[in-house]
Amino acid sequence: MGANDPQLQLAEDAAHALDGGAPASTLVGSSKVDVAVSLASFIVIYDLSGHVLATDGQLDGHDPVPPLGVLDAARQDPPNAVTWEPRAGVRIASVTVPWHGGTVLAGRSLREVERQEDNILLVAAAAWLLMLGVLAVTALFAAWLWPRHANAGM
Repeated sequence: MGANDPQLQLAEDAAHALDGGAPASTLVGSSKVDVAVSLASFIVIYDLSGHVLATDGQLDGHDPVPPLGVLDAARQDPPNAVTWEPRAGVRIASVTVPWHGGTVLAGRSLREVERQEDNILLVAAAAWLLMLGVLAVTALFAAWLWPRHANAGM
């Protein structure tokens, strides 16, 4: 549920700073985030043509490229939150917002979020099985306590 929380803040803050005249290069981190292995958030700042002005994210040595239409959709109906898989085994939760000179995309790996979701599913399944067991034992106990002479008269 909170997969987009930091990205929304990062993207909106960067867009406000850009609209206020901040240079794109000052809004991204100084070290590159390898989005295939890191859980750190990254930012990509695009111009109106969709060309990268600045980024601190990299995938296989290249700038991360969102699916077609993500940047256009962010300009039409911001913010645009998208989950995408740039390559097998790498899933990104991203939020894209417009600024007067283009768009800002902030993203991060979904690896930890998906691990937490898997753990929640396992806990829910275990609780469901436990409740079935409790109901079965309760039903057996109730059947054992049920008066046997009530059916004898029939």
